[in-house]
Amino acid sequence: MESDAENGEDIGRRVADLEVRWVQGFTNRNVGFVNDKTICYPCGNYILFVDIETKKKTVLKCKNGHVGAFAVNGKSQVVAFSDQKLNPVIYIYTFPGLVKRSEIKGQAQLDYSLLAFSYTGPYLASYSSVPEFALSIWDWQENILLCSKSQPGVTVTSMSFNPMNWHQLCLSNENSLTVWNIERNDQEHHLKSKPVRLPAEDGSLMYNQDVFFSHPGIQDLYYGPVLPISAIAGLAGDEAETFRPKDDIQPSVHPTVHCWTATSDLYMGCEEGHFLAINVETLKASLLYYKPPRDTKERRRTQFHSLPLLSDDSLKNEEDKRRKQKPVLLAMAYHKDGLYAAGSDGIVHFYQIKGTHYQMDNCFDVSEPIISLVFSPDYNILLVETDKGSVYVYKPSQNEKVIKLLDACNDHFLSADFLTPGNKYCVSVAISGEVHVWLLEDGAFISKLCLNTQATAMVCCPSSYSVAVGTKVGHVYFIDVTKVETPRVVHRVLLSNLPVQHLQYDQSGQYLITGAAEGHIFILDARPSKLFQVLGYLVMSSEVLGLSTIYDVESELVEVMALLCPPDLRRARLEIFCLPSAITIDNDECIDERGMLKNSVIQKHQYELEYPLSSAVRQKGDTVYGYCKHAPFICKYHLTKKKTWKDVSVTLSEKRIPSHQFAPGFLHLSPNSQLLASVAKDGVLFIHDAVTLETVAREHCHSYQGQGIGSLAFSLDGQFLLVNGMDDGTLVCLKWNRTGEDEIKEPTDDWRLILAFLNNSIYNENAVLKSMEEWNIATESLLESSLEMESQEMLQKKPSVEVMDEDSYLNLNILSTDEMTWLNQKVQKAIKEEIKKFADKRKELKKGIKKLRKTIQEMMYENEQAPDIERLDQQEFNLDIEEQERLQVESEQEVAKIRKEIEMENLAKCYLRDVIKKECWDSMSIKGRAIKCFHAAYEVKNYPMKERSKEELEALERVLQLKKFESADFKIRKEIVEFQPQAVPPKEEGEKVEEEPATDEAPSSSLIGSLSAQFGGDTSILYHQMDLHTREQKINQIILLQDIIYKVKTAFNKEFDTVARQKEQEIARVKERNLRIQEIVEQLELQEEVWEPALTDDEIPERALTVQDSEIKVEKYLTPEQRAKAEMMAKIEMERRLASLNSARQRALYDMMNGVLEIKKEDILKIEIPPPPFVSKPDTLWNEEEKKVFKEFEKKVKELNEEREKYRKEELKINNLLYSLLLDEELSTREAGLNHFLDKKQKEKLSTAQAVQVARAQDDAYRETYDNLAAEDKILERGFKKEFSDVPAHHIDHLFKLYKRRPRAQKIKMHLDTANPYGDRPGSARAYKEALAHLMKAIDEMDDPENMPEGLDPTVWERFCLARRTKVESEQLVKRKALTLAEMQAFLQKRIDDDEKIRMDIEKILNELNTLREEKMRFQLDLTIQFLLKQGQVELESAAELIPDYTDAILIHKSVIEELNCTIRAQGEKKIASMVESKDFSKGIFQLEWEHKKMKMLMEDLNQKARDIQKLHVSRDRQLFLSVLNYDSRITQQVSVMEQTLGVMDKLHKKNVKNRQKVFKDLEKRICLKEQANYKLSQELQEMLVSVSERRHIFEAADTQLISEKAAKDHYRDIVQRRQLVDLAKEQAQEIAVLQAEVERLRMRTFPALFETEY
Repeated sequence: MESDAENGEDIGRRVADLEVRWVQGFTNRNVGFVNDKTICYPCGNYILFVDIETKKKTVLKCKNGHVGAFAVNGKSQVVAFSDQKLNPVIYIYTFPGLVKRSEIKGQAQLDYSLLAFSYTGPYLASYSSVPEFALSIWDWQENILLCSKSQPGVTVTSMSFNPMNWHQLCLSNENSLTVWNIERNDQEHHLKSKPVRLPAEDGSLMYNQDVFFSHPGIQDLYYGPVLPISAIAGLAGDEAETFRPKDDIQPSVHPTVHCWTATSDLYMGCEEGHFLAINVETLKASLLYYKPPRDTKERRRTQFHSLPLLSDDSLKNEEDKRRKQKPVLLAMAYHKDGLYAAGSDGIVHFYQIKGTHYQMDNCFDVSEPIISLVFSPDYNILLVETDKGSVYVYKPSQNEKVIKLLDACNDHFLSADFLTPGNKYCVSVAISGEVHVWLLEDGAFISKLCLNTQATAMVCCPSSYSVAVGTKVGHVYFIDVTKVETPRVVHRVLLSNLPVQHLQYDQSGQYLITGAAEGHIFILDARPSKLFQVLGYLVMSSEVLGLSTIYDVESELVEVMALLCPPDLRRARLEIFCLPSAITIDNDECIDERGMLKNSVIQKHQYELEYPLSSAVRQKGDTVYGYCKHAPFICKYHLTKKKTWKDVSVTLSEKRIPSHQFAPGFLHLSPNSQLLASVAKDGVLFIHDAVTLETVAREHCHSYQGQGIGSLAFSLDGQFLLVNGMDDGTLVCLKWNRTGEDEIKEPTDDWRLILAFLNNSIYNENAVLKSMEEWNIATESLLESSLEMESQEMLQKKPSVEVMDEDSYLNLNILSTDEMTWLNQKVQKAIKEEIKKFADKRKELKKGIKKLRKTIQEMMYENEQAPDIERLDQQEFNLDIEEQERLQVESEQEVAKIRKEIEMENLAKCYLRDVIKKECWDSMSIKGRAIKCFHAAYEVKNYPMKERSKEELEALERVLQLKKFESADFKIRKEIVEFQPQAVPPKEEGEKVEEEPATDEAPSSSLIGSLSAQFGGDTSILYHQMDLHTREQKINQIILLQDIIYKVKTAFNKEFDTVARQKEQEIARVKERNLRIQEIVEQLELQEEVWEPALTDDEIPERALTVQDSEIKVEKYLTPEQRAKAEMMAKIEMERRLASLNSARQRALYDMMNGVLEIKKEDILKIEIPPPPFVSKPDTLWNEEEKKVFKEFEKKVKELNEEREKYRKEELKINNLLYSLLLDEELSTREAGLNHFLDKKQKEKLSTAQAVQVARAQDDAYRETYDNLAAEDKILERGFKKEFSDVPAHHIDHLFKLYKRRPRAQKIKMHLDTANPYGDRPGSARAYKEALAHLMKAIDEMDDPENMPEGLDPTVWERFCLARRTKVESEQLVKRKALTLAEMQAFLQKRIDDDEKIRMDIEKILNELNTLREEKMRFQLDLTIQFLLKQGQVELESAAELIPDYTDAILIHKSVIEELNCTIRAQGEKKIASMVESKDFSKGIFQLEWEHKKMKMLMEDLNQKARDIQKLHVSRDRQLFLSVLNYDSRITQQVSVMEQTLGVMDKLHKKNVKNRQKVFKDLEKRICLKEQANYKLSQELQEMLVSVSERRHIFEAADTQLISEKAAKDHYRDIVQRRQLVDLAKEQAQEIAVLQAEVERLRMRTFPALFETEY
């Protein structure tokens, strides 16, 4: 597929290319300024740049599809955006050149959600979405990732840099707000987050208490230590640190917008309507309060501008309503004068904030929620964006009115088409019903028309300047666009109640084919001269998926093809019908009475295709192109003429090519039928050659994220294409760019004929269209509402028994005609005609019905007068048997339904009964019962008990075996370890043994804490209460106590069963006596009832499971046989009972003591004392007698409860043990949680310690580099005079002053008139480069030869300028390094602080652990002991001196004291023995004293030797060797330092050598010059000697004195000159020697002088 696509692209390049002419669209996100006069925003696959003044648009296309995250920087004039693909890329383009500046490839896998530029510096922040959720900081100029931090699962909705400091960012979402700091360490950057503590929803500050650590101030001495809630909940992992109960969690405010201030603080708005200020340093949010001005009445309102979108009254009402509501701030923009903010109320407010109060002015109102406020880079223009996408411009400084820059649609574009002839204007419609007219040349907006209904289709008419728009409710609007500035609706027709899905004009513009739901197709006359008449309709076999038309110029015949896909077939179906001109000439003959076109007129044909299609278009020559529905293929079919309609043969495709698109898609033919366009959900437009189906052009104008392309339209000349997206809100105009020689052919001759025909019709139809009146929606809606009210009033009248006459029926139909659809009107018209046609027959039927009704009424009257036996039911006179049967069927269905519901309800109740019975009855081995007294309201209940499970028995057996082993082990250890007292006489021992049972028996029951041993429980197997320290012992004790309770309950239930049987026997005996009593009463003829005892349901609970006959209120019918059988069974039962009570002894026992020989106390305790009957009355109505009775009742209840408490000790023991186990488990959970938290902190400590170590190493290394640079800089300054030692002294001083002189620093010019609150703050790197460039420029000016001192050699000046430049560069480098070093030291200090914080946290956790362990140990030792004390003892009065303080007391067993006393006695004997031993030991003290004196003398000798050693002279090296611990490492360090110093000095020495060599070369040059001069002088001397000799000869010959004197003078002058030359040579030789000595001295300075210092 890729190769095919590439081939298609190559073909497109060779033939023609599609270029984007313009793009229209609206956005509701990320509108920003790219410079002072231009805004930009993303729209689909494009970024649009709009000039505010000229409104000229520039388009930047994203090559990879839909634009994702977007950001703009107006200061740098760049935009950044990401594409939406796998592994997305961030692109950065410059404006206005639209040149790609950078391409950033990060680690994001799916998408970037946010981008943000820094106010200063070349920095870009990006935030990725699922799965990374990573915040990344980039240097977009260098394309370098500085740092990145991931926070999984955290989505971010807003992100911004601090304009005053690019090292700070603010990220917020719906629940939180976080400040991120970028920390720098040389070339490394690190991100650190700090969440802001937000207030509660009501604005109150929330104090987040540390729920993980305990609070020592809260203590409970009885119930043990107070633990955190996480430990009580059993949490020990990471969730234990932040766990809080749901009731304790107080929701915080939900941020909506934030804004940075000039003081690096934040303002924030939230959904609750609060206005907050956040201090970034303390991370605390404070609520700002509104402070009304003093002069409220005189407050100026000149700033408030309301847009005239509504009427005055409605605008005032809306304004008052919004003012009463608290607005939710959604946008903020900071200005030097204050803060501009707006939100849900649609009003831009101006805030002046002072402290915690603010004053507010209203600037203007846009009547829409505002989501964005952005200032231009020069802060002169405020950009306002609404949630619908409209953009307004406002200038605060000039106080001008608001200008609407972009007027957005209420919804996405639905369709677009060209206005005939398609070379000047185009029209688009939105889903909301807004119709826009655009200029085709540059896409300029011309006008808009709102239909106020949901549109579903739109198409422009070829024969006139009209536009047809279909709606969801079935309307078709016809819009006049002859005046493009003022489009208007001229006609509206309601075809049906079905939504309009397709609109299609034929090529001649004569017909409008309308496709509706459920396969309906309506044919309308498209000409305004025919008033857009509906010509008829037809119904297809299934839903219509597409329409295609062909117009034959010669025959003036229009063929329409409808694409269908029946659900029962898995292939497409084409139904083709013709529209002859006869349907417009004689329409009544072409349709039936209901408006349906006749088949004989339209000549319908049907074709079955092999594949299901989503779109199909037809070309002349019976060629059809189809787009496969389930596979991305384009098929080409050739249709053959069918002989019959029923021919259902399948048409196969002639050719099939892959479309390289995401199915399903749709096809569109160009007007000349030479090009075939295919579009789909991937948003790529393919242009194919209609003959070869080869790809001609390809354009990625929309994207898959925007659901692809929604509609496509060709212009009539084929030069333009209109493509709109499905959901991206973008309308793109494409134009052919001819690049090849084989250009696309022009329209054919047939199409030229159609154009000529259209030109004639356009003129005529436009004239009619202009003359049509504008359709008024208000008047029609008013008419419809009045007609609807009248019809409703008539329908609400109750129909009488008489049949409605014909006139009233016709009137009702006439009233509803105007509001009915065209289809219903046709149906009603047909009905009226049928009524007129069969009027006579209807009258005859009415007369017959009246006669029959009269006869039936007479029969019913006679039936009422007849006897009952002869009278017929009312139903017999029902003539409508079918209605009667229908009602009977409905009643039977309703009965069956109710019966089924009752059965299901009964089944559910039966299931619930079975579950309850299984859990509460069947599982009980002993059912719960009660025994009630005969004549008192007392009752005794037994213990319902379940059978113990196998696991419980095994656990009990295990504990018993373990207890036996522990007892045997303890006995053996006691025999081995226990202290044996001294022997006593046998008699006394025997006496003691005899007395022990008497002394130990009393406290045993008290220490056990219950009387269970007296009721069948064996307490000897229990642990002692003071020995229950471990968890296992407590669990075993619970199991043993449960066994004791089980045995006690079992014993009680046995006695209960005995009493129950005795009561049954007593009842039988009473019934036996009642028989005799009844006889006596009857004989005495007394009117008294004999009391008959009976068992209640509480005594026989199994009765509740069965339904007794007595419970049935309806009398049961018994047959005589059943009645006789019942009497016999009653007699047998009575005889059985009498037989059971035949024993006289048993009867006496029942009479005297209720069947028992002794009454046990526990039976009495089971008795329930009934309250007095007057308790239900208010206590104020009680009399004195009732009050006394109630006091006695309370006393009895109290005594009974006290007695009960004595026998509930075992349950109390178990509860105490269970609580101690629960508390022990909570303590263990708490300890595990602290250990987990400690491990976590220790790992953090390792990382922080490592970070500190790395940072410190980097800091030390950088400091060493800085120190070296600083030392070199100082060496340069100190060596200046030596370097220029050959310059005279007065020049050296002047040059040194110039050497120290520096140009003045550049001052930043502050523009006082600017509105920018943040000022002009260039980035640090940029500022450094600018300052350095300014400094170098000033140095260049200072290096000008004009500044050279007078008399200075130019070579020396050049040398000086080079040295000064080197010095300045060194100073700047040192300053730069110093700033970096300070930054690194701050980073190191932060890491040290983090490490110290972690260390303190670890110490806190360790303290908490130690405290917890102490509490746990105290809890294990501080046991809860249950005592059984005697009552009734004498108690003392409350007196402080008599009641001791037991706060520090310890409860221990008596045996412990006895053992302690024995131990004390033994220790006393040991002490006496030791005293005797110490007496003997004191004898050796004298010997030790002598030895002590000897040792003292030795100590003095040794001290003297130590002094001598200390006074011994030691060199410094030896002292270091003795004092320093690691002497070798110190020597190594010194050697490394010396080596570094030697390296620096070597570099300096080489530099000085080079300078001296340069001086030597200069001197050698001068020597050569002198030698040449000497050579010349020697030659001149020789010549002079010759001349002298000649003159001497002449002189001697002449012998004149004058000549001799002159010669003597010349000779003297020559001697003096030679002497001067010799002196100069000597001086130069001395200078050379001095310089050589200086060179040697400097060379020696580079080597260390090693010598030994003597002390």
